[in-house]
This record gives sequence, structure tokens and C-alpha cells, in this order.
Amino acid sequence: MHILLALILGAVIGLAAELLVPGRDARGAALAPVVGAVVSGAAWTILTWTGLGIADPVIWIVAVLAPAVVVPLVLVVLTRVRAAHDEHERRRLRIG
Repeated sequence: MHILLALILGAVIGLAAELLVPGRDARGAALAPVVGAVVSGAAWTILTWTGLGIADPVIWIVAVLAPAVVVPLVLVVLTRVRAAHDEHERRRLRIG
């Protein structure tokens, strides 16, 4: 049940990253919160499988830091890939 807190934290961190990382017009609005929730939930799941419980602060720290590191990186990479793809398509179609 506590994994829901990790999922919510990840989604909130993803939403914050969506608002802070430039290039929002090249991404979907729900992408960053979903990626944040998935990363946080995956980190939580892996750490519980290794034997950490909810009383251990490491699981909470990782559940917050993992999406805080991964989501901005994913957004920057996706924004660059999208810009490069759009530029390639403009050249291919001889637009602008």
C-alpha cells in the first residue's frame, strides 16, 4: 500500500520536471509524470525485493531521488530527439 506514496511522489516530481525542463511543446503533458511514477515505483519495488522495509529511510530517499535524476534526463533526451526528427522531416518535405 505504501508504494502508492512512491508513485504519487514520482508523479509530482515528474510534473515539476515537466514545468522546469524547456521544450514542453515537443512533449506530451502526461509523459513526465508517468515516467516519474514508473521510475519511483520501480525503485520502490526493487528495494522492497531486496528486503528494505518502509521504516528504512533509504527506500524513501531512493524513491524521491531516482525520478528527480531520471525524469529530467529523459525529457532532455526526448526533446533533442524530437527536435532533430522534426528538422529532418522539414528538410525531407522541403518545408520552411
